[in-house]
Amino acid sequence: MKASVLPQLHVFLVVARKRSFADAARELGVSRSAVSQAVRQLEDELRVVLLNRTTRSVSLTDAGRRLMETAEPALTQAVAALADLSTQPGETTGRVRLTVPRSAVPLVVTPVLPAFRARHPHIEVEITVEDRFVDIVADGYDAGVRLSEAIERDMVQVRLTDPFRFVIVGSPGYLAEHGTPQRPEDLLRHECITFRSVTTGALYAWELERGKKHWRVAVRGGVVVSNDSALTASLAEQGLGLAYVAEPMVAESLRAGRLQCVLEAYSPAVPGFFLYYPSRAQSSPALRAFVEVARKTAK
Repeated sequence: MKASVLPQLHVFLVVARKRSFADAARELGVSRSAVSQAVRQLEDELRVVLLNRTTRSVSLTDAGRRLMETAEPALTQAVAALADLSTQPGETTGRVRLTVPRSAVPLVVTPVLPAFRARHPHIEVEITVEDRFVDIVADGYDAGVRLSEAIERDMVQVRLTDPFRFVIVGSPGYLAEHGTPQRPEDLLRHECITFRSVTTGALYAWELERGKKHWRVAVRGGVVVSNDSALTASLAEQGLGLAYVAEPMVAESLRAGRLQCVLEAYSPAVPGFFLYYPSRAQSSPALRAFVEVARKTAK
């Protein structure tokens, strides 16, 4: 292969990782047609089809998979070696790929990332915001952030937040008009801002607990919000209904009186958010650096 096709190889590897020409174009900062042309040029040079393309999906051919498996580690190592030449002695380089749920972004990513980039400017951080349960090894991530109950037991876990509660909140105006629920079953008579389970797609039954007793209340309402706690809280502030959210997400609104807790005695507690990764991944200097900063910075 000619050295002149290295740019096309880089483009192909991004498409192969993203399984999307459009997503690869966004990451590379070029047009989708430029990405398509680069891959076509590489295929012409190699005289082999690397990607199966349909109007809805992109998948690797056997040849494309072999090229990705062999070329990506080598290209990553070469880029890292070039980066090392521009760094000061003792500086850490590399890349950390993270999967983070949307609800953890303001609690974990927002405080940690600026501190990390200031301390390690030569480490690239790639963050995918997604709420599905992720096999970080199979999907090629270095680490993930999740509530502890969603983490497999064989993973190393690093605490990033204190334990917190999930609370039900409403605006003073909504509660004045519709009344304040006193028991979990009262929620069935209220307008609730609902969301769907990431595993089943069904409307999520709000989980409550008091002592050893637990409730799952199949609430209903005219608004369903997918994977956006900030929007849910904002709609609750505007009086559209009651919301079920992580307490740290609405702490300022509660202090300011824009929201009020209801059924507080039934609020379930969770251990908090944790960074997790396979034990063997600790061999990565970039990940070790991220763990160190995250441990000190996250609240």
